[in-house]
Amino acid sequence: MPPFARPAAAALTLSLLASPAAAIPTADQVLLDMPFERVGDVAKGTTVDFFLWGGDDRINAYVSGWLGARLAERGITLNRVGVGATAEAVNQVMSEKEAGVLSGGAVDLVWINGENFRSLKENGLLFCGWPTRLPAAAAIDWTDPAIATDFGTPVDGCEAPWSRAQFVFATDTARVPEPPRTMAALLAWIEAHPGRFAYPAPPDFNGAAFVRQVFASVDGGREALAGPFSQAAFDALAPKAFAVLDRIAPKLWRGGETYPTDVAQLDGLFANGEVDFAFNYEATVFGAGVENGRFPATTRSYALDDGTLANVSFLAIPFNAADKPAAMVAAEILLSVDGQYEKARPEVWGMTTVLDLSRLAPADAERFRALPRHPAVAAPEDLASRAVPEASAAWAAAIEKAWIARYGH
Repeated sequence: MPPFARPAAAALTLSLLASPAAAIPTADQVLLDMPFERVGDVAKGTTVDFFLWGGDDRINAYVSGWLGARLAERGITLNRVGVGATAEAVNQVMSEKEAGVLSGGAVDLVWINGENFRSLKENGLLFCGWPTRLPAAAAIDWTDPAIATDFGTPVDGCEAPWSRAQFVFATDTARVPEPPRTMAALLAWIEAHPGRFAYPAPPDFNGAAFVRQVFASVDGGREALAGPFSQAAFDALAPKAFAVLDRIAPKLWRGGETYPTDVAQLDGLFANGEVDFAFNYEATVFGAGVENGRFPATTRSYALDDGTLANVSFLAIPFNAADKPAAMVAAEILLSVDGQYEKARPEVWGMTTVLDLSRLAPADAERFRALPRHPAVAAPEDLASRAVPEASAAWAAAIEKAWIARYGH
């Protein structure tokens, strides 16, 4: 990890409020007003410290290899900082603010969404206003609710969209030829097949998403989660959702006495045939798992007919980032047609683009439409028609806290 703080190569900010409408430090305003070509010139000779989850070799290769090479062409060095959880980067920025490190921060760019974004934004720890200054911004639909808000928190120009994702289930169709297609059917399947289903204990990201999926499935759940969080609304919904989770608990793997610690352990149980289902917020992991021989060739992923959670993940620049120009150039490359196309290629990563294809040149849009899809990966059109917006970060945090308190994990 980079030093706690270091001198910046470009002009530095002294402080920053969360709202882009608030007073912006002079150095930041100069950067925002600068033509983007000039931003690239200022960034030459600097290093961008990009903090992101480091648990997927495909993502690491794309960032270190493809992005790193293109930054090098522009005279910028990439330092990819892999973290076990995005909260590590958030805590780094918060610790710096508490220590009075108002410039030269360790984090230049971070892959982020949800509660982590809300924490930085509400504490005034983000550099805002830069995303729409990027040339690539012209191909983004900024009015799309999934892009304008992040788990219910207004983005307000404080982060740029990078990837779309949707929660999917997967099974080995040789073992489960007719998998349950609704949440009610899945819960009934779990009860009828003791020990053959598991979910990771929150705060694992995917395990927490499964719990939110259960909350959304109970009477009034989807409507409640679509609205603002209140303790009264939570208190009305939680007993119904926990009644479902209590009911299936003894039917889970190991009788619900223990839970997988993370989605990697769940993947291992599925790969070894100990459970019949896996799930992930990224369908492409199942194609990759088949290709590398970990998952059976008959693995197929799918979204439930009554909907599965979907969200967008973003790129953000902290208020005290040491090399904001380099971070902006990195974000521009990642959001460019070439950057999004490379990331969307199944053999690279396979993530759905955040670009609005209707805003692209016809030839560029066709490149995305012509991308092949691994048979283990759910079809994008099937996912899109079954997408359910995520709950707000406040709802997600309350559900996770209550689950941990109830089940002791």
